[in-house]
Amino acid sequence: MTERLRWGILATGGIAHAFANDLKLNGFTVQAVGSRSQAGADAFAAEFGIPNAHGSYEALAADPEVDVIYVSTPHPMHAAGATLALEAGKHVLVEKAFTVNAGEARALAELAAAKGLLVLEAMWTRYLPHMARIREIIAAGTLGEVRTLIADHTQLLSDDPSHRINALELGGGALLDLGIYPISFAWDLFGAPATTQASATFKSTGADAQVAVVYGYEGGRMASTISASDVKGPNTAVVLGTAARIEIDHVWYTPTTFRVVAADGTLLEEYRSEVVGRGMHFQAEAVERLVATGDLTGDLLPIDETVAIMASLDEIRKQIGLVYPGE
Repeated sequence: MTERLRWGILATGGIAHAFANDLKLNGFTVQAVGSRSQAGADAFAAEFGIPNAHGSYEALAADPEVDVIYVSTPHPMHAAGATLALEAGKHVLVEKAFTVNAGEARALAELAAAKGLLVLEAMWTRYLPHMARIREIIAAGTLGEVRTLIADHTQLLSDDPSHRINALELGGGALLDLGIYPISFAWDLFGAPATTQASATFKSTGADAQVAVVYGYEGGRMASTISASDVKGPNTAVVLGTAARIEIDHVWYTPTTFRVVAADGTLLEEYRSEVVGRGMHFQAEAVERLVATGDLTGDLLPIDETVAIMASLDEIRKQIGLVYPGE
């Protein structure tokens, strides 16, 4: 076991609560929290038994008892929060989508490299045990030639125009919030696409409601993804190979079950996840391992791949005509 890093949590929204809970359940050291108000920091610290509560993000970044900071603000504030942490000499885990665009992502990667620090995208699904097993099955050749991914992330969320998911100024919309999951999965399986085709529908606020993306790859492989904030779908995924397929159950991007089914219908394997909490701590384990080994580029999700995924999201937004304020 590597030596535990001391974690700081930047922002105190719902995702920060889920992450802090998983860290506490699994024996991590949560040292500090920073909020835009002292009252918010105090309440969060009391809930999770966190020693240091700071009434500003700047104070959290300056805390000498913090080694790594988890940035969980809305997307448009990711770059500023991560920059603050890196400039203060802290390693950083940044919620996904990593930034609003590739330019911001590239700047963070360059800053981290210059400072000799780790900056990692919090795409926690990549680190889950069932995803590790899926990669093993594919590597073993069980599926034959892997040809296709089909995955959805579709939720029936609030239609309140002021809700974060519908507010363009907060980076709202289905693509960055929900689509990042199946899109990152496609990159995990197949790497960078050769072609991208995207289509979308929009809400009255201008935020994207549904986004369909088809990636094409050399050799005829394809990935088909759909994300939506206005309809609830199965939230399943299937990986198709010439010899077998993997059927990943609801909710495919969280700890779940899957089956490996041969082309003739024979059940080859059934997998059931056994995880303490939600499973967000596996990415924290990765951060601590990478820091301990001095690998500041990442392994399962290298920072260069995160930047490339952000560039792909930029291309998707260009195709569907989605622009955020200030761009």
